[in-house]
Amino acid sequence: MPAISMKVNGKAVSGNVENRTLLVDFIRTNLGLTGTHVGCDTSQCGACVVHIDGKAVKSCTTLAVACEGASVTTIEGIAKNGTLHPMQQAFHENHGLQCGFCTPGMIMASIDIVKRNGKKVSEEVIRRELSQNICRCTGYHNIVAAVQSAAEKM
Repeated sequence: MPAISMKVNGKAVSGNVENRTLLVDFIRTNLGLTGTHVGCDTSQCGACVVHIDGKAVKSCTTLAVACEGASVTTIEGIAKNGTLHPMQQAFHENHGLQCGFCTPGMIMASIDIVKRNGKKVSEEVIRRELSQNICRCTGYHNIVAAVQSAAEKM
């Protein structure tokens, strides 16, 4: 089994994994970071979104060995000094979650959307880009409102 090393949430980590180990499994099983969820294993739902070198990626279809030397950020790594990230705070304030299963992936994807599209990201862009993330509870209205609210503060 190959040894891999990377930074996860700013901390150097390493481990031995099989070549076929998915990043989501490495994060959850090897590192014990369970905020990144497995919803489908087919890259359809987006519950597994993390940032690799600053870009949103679905970790259920990314091999852990492909992340050798990378910087990975999970939902656990975006709050700073006990203060929620503006996107987390906006999801809370705008009731952008219900059961919470999709929320980590939605938040990680939304941060990427705002980084790429700026403070004035439109509802149309948010809805189109979040169409790759499935929420079975909210109907997306409050999620869109949360992303627009956070965009102003990021």
